[in-house]
Parts: sequence; C-alpha cells; structure tokens
Amino acid sequence: MKSYDLVHVHALFSHTSLAAARAARRAGVPYVIRPLGVLNHYGMTRRRARLKRLSFRWLESPLLRDAAAVHFTSEAEREEAESLGVPLRSAVIPLGVDVPETAADFAARKPWILYLSRIDPKKNIEGLLKAWAGLMAEFRDWKLMMAGDGDVGYVRQMHALAESLKLGERVEWLGRIEGEVKERRFREAGVYVLPSFSENFGIAAVEAMGAGLPCLLGEGVAVAQEAVKAGGCVLTAPDEGNIREGLRALLQDAARRQALGIAARRFALKEYSLEAMGQRLVGLYTRIIEDSGKI
Repeated sequence: MKSYDLVHVHALFSHTSLAAARAARRAGVPYVIRPLGVLNHYGMTRRRARLKRLSFRWLESPLLRDAAAVHFTSEAEREEAESLGVPLRSAVIPLGVDVPETAADFAARKPWILYLSRIDPKKNIEGLLKAWAGLMAEFRDWKLMMAGDGDVGYVRQMHALAESLKLGERVEWLGRIEGEVKERRFREAGVYVLPSFSENFGIAAVEAMGAGLPCLLGEGVAVAQEAVKAGGCVLTAPDEGNIREGLRALLQDAARRQALGIAARRFALKEYSLEAMGQRLVGLYTRIIEDSGKI
C-alpha cells in the first residue's frame, strides 16, 4: 500500500472495501471512497436494513470521515448520503461513457421502446409492464423491448406478469446484451425508458442519451435531474399511471422525440464523456496528493 500515492475504493458494506480503506489509513496513504449508491435512502432501507445500520455506525462511518474524498456520481446521490449526518469531504464526478461519434438518423429509428438495465425490483419493471399494457392498443406499431438479466426467480415473475397482462408479441425479452449488439439497439430504438425507484447514477440512461435517444426516466434516476434541465429527458413518477402518460406523450409526438434526442446527445457529450470524467478524476487525485504532501 505504501508504494501508492492514492487509493480509490469502490463500494461499501463489503469486506474487501473495508480492508482496502483500513490498509490505506494504516499506511498513511490518502484514499477515496465511491459508495456506489448504497448510502441513499433506498439502499439503506432495503435488504438487511438493520444490519446495514449497525455496520454503518461502527464500520463504514469512521472510514468515510477519514477519507480524503467521497466520490459521488451525482448531486442527488451526494445530498442523500450527507443527510445521514456523517461529515464528508464530498466530490461529485459523474461516470463517463463512450459516446458514439455520430448519432443515428432519427428517420431510421424503429417503433421500439427500449428498456436496458438489470431485471431487478428496484427498476420498477412491474410499473413499466402495466403501463405498456394500457397503451399498446393505442400504439399498435410500437413494441416494448426488454434487455437485461437478473435473479432467475425474479425474471420468471416478470415473464409471468407479462403473460398475465396479455402482452404477447408486443413485448420481447432480449436477455443481457453487450458490445455491438447493445450499440445497435440504442441506434435503432425510438424511445428509452428507465422508470427506476432509485439510481445513484443511471449509466444506461447516459448511454441512451449519448446515442441520441429520447428518454423517459424515473424521478429516482439521479442523472435525470440534470438531464431534464438540459431538455434531454422527460421525468416520470414511478407509478403505472404516470409512466403510461409519459410514454403516451412521447409516442404521439415525433417532433418532440427528435428534439429530446438532439438535446440528450448534446448533454451527454458535454457532461458524461470519458474525457470529461478523466479530467475531473485527474484534478481530484492531483489536489488530494498535493494536500497530502506526497508531491
């Protein structure tokens, strides 16, 4: 550990993260912690909430207080974490994505609503499927494309829900897609939707915006707050009715979809390119190392 100038620890509530931060502290090496969203309300109150509270009090809190910086990927994530009352030296640096050099021709996009993320309860897939069930008769040319994988049991539940809603061929389950296949789906889709209850960042949403896709994002998706200010997405509350009305507004207005896609790509290029993230990280690292007296 002493051979390094700085350590960047990713995640909390993990033995490896605790061990790394403690080793850095013992060696007198400044360290940065990136919580990965687990300090927001959703992360702290779901899945072993009591155990998390105890662990946070006795294990994570001291390491967070001593960290040279706590790396948040959005202002929304930082605000939720700071509400826990632990003094933090916070730094907000969004994640970067590899934004394509050119966006797809809007006229070539297909009538596909693309969901691309994990198949997980946090993503509010139930709300999306129910919303689509109430729209598909109105928009007969459109299809919902579900890309992602997750817990096998939960995936089966979502397939069963789709069957009970009689979605039939109007929903297609793509499984996990990556690389060129994922890039092609972003180029071909007409709308991207991510109605999550909570996202500390929302990297798939940024990838969609970078591809010039108009996006409907849940209010809990952290990047959505900044994107909507830039005219790059539409926000929705995470309930069936609001998701349905948000989708309806987009599907019936091609001009609006095109304008949103243009603004979304411009926003992603400016704020979330790999170059922008790299410059911000270098700036953070340099400041910390200079303050520590290592250079």
